Amino acid sequence: MTLIKSISGFRGTIGGLAGDNLTPIDIVSVAAAYGTWLKQKNPNQPLKVVIGRDARISGAMVSSLVSNTLIGLGIDVLDLGLSTTPTVEFAVPCEKAQGGIILTASHNPKQWNALKLLNEKGEFLSAEDGNTVVQLSSSNELHFAEVDQLGKYTTSQEYLSKHIDAILQLPTVNASAIKEADFSIVVDAVNSTGGIFVPALLKALGVEKVIELYCTPSGNFPHNPEPLPEHLTDLAEKVVETHSDLGITVDPDVDRLAMVCEDGSMFGEEYTLVAVSDYVLSKTPGPTVSNLSSTRALRDITEDKYQQTYRAAAVGEVNVVETMKEIGAVIGGEGNGGVIYPASHYGRDALVGIALFLSHLAERKQKVSALRDSYPKYTISKNKLDLDPKTDVDALLLAIANEYTGFEVDTRDGVKIYIEKEWVHLRKSNTEPIIRIYTESQDAHSAEALANKIIEKIKALLK
Repeated sequence: MTLIKSISGFRGTIGGLAGDNLTPIDIVSVAAAYGTWLKQKNPNQPLKVVIGRDARISGAMVSSLVSNTLIGLGIDVLDLGLSTTPTVEFAVPCEKAQGGIILTASHNPKQWNALKLLNEKGEFLSAEDGNTVVQLSSSNELHFAEVDQLGKYTTSQEYLSKHIDAILQLPTVNASAIKEADFSIVVDAVNSTGGIFVPALLKALGVEKVIELYCTPSGNFPHNPEPLPEHLTDLAEKVVETHSDLGITVDPDVDRLAMVCEDGSMFGEEYTLVAVSDYVLSKTPGPTVSNLSSTRALRDITEDKYQQTYRAAAVGEVNVVETMKEIGAVIGGEGNGGVIYPASHYGRDALVGIALFLSHLAERKQKVSALRDSYPKYTISKNKLDLDPKTDVDALLLAIANEYTGFEVDTRDGVKIYIEKEWVHLRKSNTEPIIRIYTESQDAHSAEALANKIIEKIKALLK
């Protein structure tokens, strides 16, 4: 069974049995549930929903089903076509729409697709609203419009330039410095919509030397689309071969950003947010936020270099955004390369991240590898431990927390324990009997040693 219903959206593989996979029946059910929720939230009002999709092979089919289901509910649809997650998020408030749907399975392989649901602010639904849509998707109480009340369908190709123009107008984006730096940049967009948007942004920023690698939006991903080091060998080789200043890669829906240094080494997805935050804090000091599983380097930069407040949020973009709003953060995001810049909008945006990163690099006038080496050095190790399905995982996590009462312990999302400059984060899975064990230390060996130590403690408690 590969149909996953959650507050963050509905995700699954295309084809197979209805109810088990993301079939046309399931797509219509989800779109109808979301449209019904919008109608309940905005009774007797005209409604508009903005939709857009990445370049997945199934995208056109899914988009057509979603659009016509909403139209059948009496809701107007503005279709941006091939777009990005941040562009749809940006477009929703611009259009004064009541919601938005992004059709993308993010970093998942090509057989996957998903419906990511937005509110009227262009932000992901809250847990309460998401649960309401999940419940409605299993309901038979979905009332469609009569023929004279059907919604209208329109398209727009304007939001590529609108989104880029808005980025260029951000006071912290230094386009003149970027142009003067005369960067040579290789772009790997995994044959999705980043192949349209990233080169267009770079050219608007004054970058003349753009080398496109896998930038045809065909949906045929040439490698695993998650921007991890093991998937970026082609990009690294092209950067070295062309003597470029850096390589840029994004995931299929362009909300995650990673860089490759001029020597072909990885800048590190975890350090995308660190570098961008360093730049933003140098211009506009203020609080920062990342999730509990992100590198400690952001905390070090925020507190030690700028004497500002850092706050960790529970894992999940919704939780990060909520915490950012709560403390008035000037920058935040996630260690998976997700940059959230409130001056633009409250959503992960690789395009904004690129503009800020290049501004930083241009003003520092140094190589990408030197910029990376200027930051505190940490390495994260990710492990998991299989459990007996009968295990009381919550009690197990509490027992681990009690073992470290002399240290800083955070129990908002599993258990995170800060041990001097190291940390361990334990999270239970909601779908399988495992504990995920994330550890960070100043090198890979130490991070793995800490993970093994925690795993042994868990095994001892289980006995």
